[in-house]
Formats: sequence, C-alpha cells, structure tokens
Amino acid sequence: MLSPVLTAETDLAAAAFADLRRRTGGDPAWLGGLRERAFARFQEVGFPTSSDESWKHTNIAPIARIAWEPVPFDPDAARPLPVSGRSLEAAGVQLGFANGRWSRALSSAPAPARAPSSIPGVDVLPLADVLRDHPDWLEPHFGRHAASEKNPFTAWNTALAEDGAFVRVSRGAALAGPIHLLFLSEGTGPPTVAHPRNLIVLESGAQATVVETYVGEGRTLTNAVTEISVGDGASLDHAKVQRESPDAFHVQTIAVTSQRSSQFTSSSAAFGGSIARTDIGVLFAGEGGDCTLNGLFVGEGSSLLDTHTTVDHATPHCTSRQVYKGILDGRSRGVFHGTVLVRKDAQKTDAIQSNKNLLLSRDALVHSTPALEIFADDVKCKHGSTIGQLDAAALFYLRSRGIGEHEARALLTWAFASDVVARFKPQIVREEVERALSTRLPGPPR
Repeated sequence: MLSPVLTAETDLAAAAFADLRRRTGGDPAWLGGLRERAFARFQEVGFPTSSDESWKHTNIAPIARIAWEPVPFDPDAARPLPVSGRSLEAAGVQLGFANGRWSRALSSAPAPARAPSSIPGVDVLPLADVLRDHPDWLEPHFGRHAASEKNPFTAWNTALAEDGAFVRVSRGAALAGPIHLLFLSEGTGPPTVAHPRNLIVLESGAQATVVETYVGEGRTLTNAVTEISVGDGASLDHAKVQRESPDAFHVQTIAVTSQRSSQFTSSSAAFGGSIARTDIGVLFAGEGGDCTLNGLFVGEGSSLLDTHTTVDHATPHCTSRQVYKGILDGRSRGVFHGTVLVRKDAQKTDAIQSNKNLLLSRDALVHSTPALEIFADDVKCKHGSTIGQLDAAALFYLRSRGIGEHEARALLTWAFASDVVARFKPQIVREEVERALSTRLPGPPR
C-alpha cells in the first residue's frame, strides 16, 4: 500500500497524466499504449524505498514527501542564463531547455529556432516537434532502451515526458563539433518537476559527440531519461555535467544499446543537488563493441550523489572499461554501484572496473560496491574499490617543503581528481569540469 505522501504525489501525477492525455489525444496507438503502461507501473510500485536493493543507500524520502507540480512554460519567454551558468560555448549546435521545455533563448538553432540543424545528415530537434510531426521516427527507439519496469522514475518520465532533445546522425555522417543539450531548471515558486526525454540515434558508421549539461537554481526536480542507440561501426562520445543548486533534486536514466563493432564513451561529472542520481546502462547487442565509462562525483554540505552503472556483455568479443572517482566533504554522502554482467555466450569478454573515493572530512561517507556477474568461462574481468583520506605521508612531504597545509591538501586533492578528469571527452567538457571543480576545492595548483 502506498504511503499518504506517495498517494498525494501519485494523485498529482495522475492529474498531470490526465491533462497530458487530453492535450495529446492524437498520439499514435503505440505511444499512447506505452504511456498508459508506464503510468500504470508508476502507480503500482510508487517511489523506491530502502528495501529496494538498488536504492538501499539512497533515501529518496525528501523527494517523495514533496508535492511536485509541473510548470506551465512559454519557451519564448525564457530568460538567458546568467554568466555563471553559461558553458560549452564552443559547441557546434546548442539546443536549450528551460524547466523541461525547448527554449528559443537558450538555443543556437537558426530562426525559426524550431528547425533541423544545418549540418548535412544530422537532425537536432526538440522532441515535442518530432512527437507532433514525425512520431514514426521515434517508434523504433522510444521506450525500447530504457525499461519502465525496472525503474519507477523512468516509468514516471515515460508517462509524462513532452519535450527534450532528438538527435539523429545518418549513416556514415561525422560531426566536427559537439552537440550541446542544455537543461536549465528554475524554481521561483512551488516545487516543480520536469521530465526531459532525450533520444540519440547514430546510424551505421556515424560519429558524433553529444554533451548534456544540467544547471539551475531553486527547489526543483529533474527526472530525465536519455535513450541512446549506437549503430554498427558507429562511435559516440557522450558527456554529462550536472551542477544544479544545493536545493535541487536530480534523477536520470541513461540507457545505451551498442551494436556490432561500435564504440561508446561516457564522461560523467556530478557536482550539485541535494540528491543526484544517475543510472547508466550499456547493452552490448552486437559483437566486437567497446565501451568506456569515466566519472567523477564531488559532494559537499549534506548532498547525496549516487551513480549506478550496468554493463551487460550479452555478446562475445566486447570490451568495457570503467573508472569512477568520488570526492566527499562536509556531511556529504556518495554511492557507487557498478555491475558487469557477462552472459553465458559472451566469450572473450574483457572488462575492468575501478572506483576510488577520497573523504575530506570525518563526517563524509561513501558506499562503493563494484560487482561482477560472470556466466562465461573464457573472459578477462576484474574490479577494485578503495576508500580513504589524503595520504598523510604525502601531506607531510609537501609541508616539509614549505607548502602550507591548505595548499598541500589542495594539491593532493587535485592530483586525485585529475587522473579521471584527464580522460573526459571532448576537451571543452574537460575544461568545464575543471572550472566547476575549482569552485569546490581550495584551488588548482599553480
């Protein structure tokens, strides 16, 4: 039975869902049915609790007890980002969203701003436009990669998503610059929720870089889903930078299907939010695929930053590498749970997973649980996890050379983070993460 708080929230969601169905009565049958099933699933299971294994270290009661309201929003009235919120200005194309809806002010697309990108072989459009004009483009992928049955937040998003980004790179096309998807959340009144939905499709042999940035102010909830299809021989560099306000909540599912001989690289950085969780799932659906997941989470105050990864080696001859690092200060909490699943027929799998965490205060805490589930016998797999504080001997050495304690701690902390940040792609993301990191640590070494 649902708790009174959860009942109130699902009542609000039911009202929002009924309103959506009234306004989108022209949805094709496949989409209407998908929404109905997803919402029924959300009503059935409600928000996860600590009794759910994958959520046992992430108490989302602060999310469940708030009556989240959708935001009626006029994209033409969107305010430009403040200077401190701008990022990735070198991006080739920027599609911006304010409170989950496309924003003319935050987008670089040519006027009228709701038009495809001018790059041959590439479509970059607001999802709302594709839902209205070309729903058949979505049918092969929408809801096919991110399963509503596994995650109630995904089900909630699937039922209520109205906008987000649609990116499609045609067969053999290659982009010189990144596509930047910018999501701004502004909470100036009652607590509000947005459900951005992104679909990224690379056809056979295509190459692209896509960056998602989440920023904002106030008490908001961003419940995002990004579905990614990487075709045969295609290559995608995908990055996510999350730095919303300390009062914000952020939950995202990133679901990737990787076909034969494809390459997928993920660079993920989390800095903000009261509770911020990212679930990244990669399925090797074809032989010879390569996947690299790099991530950094930096917590301060009382924030809780949670990263869950799943790499499903469902086919032979695939390689995966995971390197995640966490830096926790104050009373912050970190969670890393990484699963590598090697199925029975996935011979010649090569998988390595690493998570290292640095605690800068006695009150900081991190839960790290890398896991291997291996059902094949001809594989190379290993994992590792460490949790510790700054090396006392290294700190003593630096101080003995005349470096003050504050500066010495900064040097060592930056050294710890730099290893994973140096792996981030593209360069503009690496530079953005370094800037964000510099505002949360004592200062970069000179």
